[in-house]
Amino acid sequence: MRKTFSMMAAALCGLIVSAYALPASADELVMPPAGEMPPHPVILPHRGEHEATVLKEFGEPRQRHAPVGGGSPKHPPITRWDYDGYSVFFERTTVVDVVVKGDPPPISHVDELKRTP
Repeated sequence: MRKTFSMMAAALCGLIVSAYALPASADELVMPPAGEMPPHPVILPHRGEHEATVLKEFGEPRQRHAPVGGGSPKHPPITRWDYDGYSVFFERTTVVDVVVKGDPPPISHVDELKRTP
């Protein structure tokens, strides 16, 4: 029993020493300059929020669109509210998606992308 314990302790010590001996590495995160980043709201409505919560937190939308769909339980009514810079989509009275308007941010490191056959 004592021999097994000492072998386990030696193996554990070896593992700890080897973990500290490994070289450290890290990736570098490259962000575009602040002027190149598209402006967008920092806080957006979250999926699952109720219409009343969105109104309370973000105020009255610039435009409310009439519901689309709703002909059957499989196709509930979808409503869109437009705010400055983004649109909120509701299924009945629940947020299902938020879309930020404008062009998507530019792709970084295009030269590193690989084509698939």
